[in-house]
Amino acid sequence: MHDPMTPRQRVLAAIQRRPTDRPAFGAVTSVATTEAMAASGAAFPHVHHDPALMARLAAFAAIDAGFDMIAPLFSVLHEAAALGAETDWGHERAMPAITRPPWHAPEDISIPDDFEQRAAMAVPLEALRLLKAEYGEHYAIVGKTFGPWSLSFHLFGVETILMMVLDDPDKLAVILERLSQVTVRSALAQLEAGADLLCLADHCSRDMCAPWTYRELLLPLHRQLVHRIPAQLVLHTCGDTADRLSAMADSGIACFHYDTCLPAELARQLAGERMALMGGVSNITSLLPADEDAIRADVRRARAASIDIIGPECAVPLSTTLGSLRTITVS
Repeated sequence: MHDPMTPRQRVLAAIQRRPTDRPAFGAVTSVATTEAMAASGAAFPHVHHDPALMARLAAFAAIDAGFDMIAPLFSVLHEAAALGAETDWGHERAMPAITRPPWHAPEDISIPDDFEQRAAMAVPLEALRLLKAEYGEHYAIVGKTFGPWSLSFHLFGVETILMMVLDDPDKLAVILERLSQVTVRSALAQLEAGADLLCLADHCSRDMCAPWTYRELLLPLHRQLVHRIPAQLVLHTCGDTADRLSAMADSGIACFHYDTCLPAELARQLAGERMALMGGVSNITSLLPADEDAIRADVRRARAASIDIIGPECAVPLSTTLGSLRTITVS
């Protein structure tokens, strides 16, 4: 029997694969829903431009669900928007999206001196400060920075990058190396603002990143990020990562937030004891249809496979019910 822990203590222990008093629950991706927006009085798109609203929605959604962590960065585009990407900030039933990437070639990459002060970055940084001040002694506060592979999609466009894999991998290598500077700048600013740990979102599953590209170009950069960012990193990647999870576990990254297309048992087998795992609850087959039996079954499988932090596999659909999220923590 373990002594009772605060949610923050539980998360920080779980991410290091140390014993906890009970399973840790949460997600480093968005748990914002239209129901949570209505109940908290903080809705898209306004939360992306107002740090108090961003903090309110993040705290309400997480605490109402019984999660041990609060993650205020709901979208994928804060860094890209601060660097000039045209954006649609969404609405209560639509997530934000990048509508036009700003860059075309490696020489276009430029990180302005006021990067952290630009509105798209300043708002989440202030939201992290507010959350740290109000909840930081009790809950784990989670930041989110995008890795160079995802940033390349956001800032150059998916088609441009995937063509470079075939036509000009040397140019792509330069782009990824330079974009890793954005990742570090964003991460350090979020840590200074009060984040306890960081989601490193980099969508490098095999359907979006060829094995050679991951092994030769991206994995070395992930290893560098571990050494350059003084925090526990949770790598988040949607999609099938069975062919690279063992390599991810050797990167030095503390935790992997995995997609349930990878069964919990297989994820643990591939990660071994080298890396904590987060996730286990399917958005599509469990949360979206509000199937409480399926949610409970997902949680049981995750617990049986020694998944360290149990929660949604990715940003939850906006139509997810709060009741479905609560079911995760009472199963």
